[in-house]
Amino acid sequence: MSKLLRGLAAGYGAKKLGGGCFSTILIFILLWWLLGHFRLFQ
Repeated sequence: MSKLLRGLAAGYGAKKLGGGCFSTILIFILLWWLLGHFRLFQ
């Protein structure tokens, strides 16, 4: 369940911050890593 929440949060942030397709994917990966690194959704 926590990975689902982390994915939703990273996806929402990437959608809001990303411009194109490639930058949105990079932002999603970065946010996924940051949320896992700081143990926000674990």
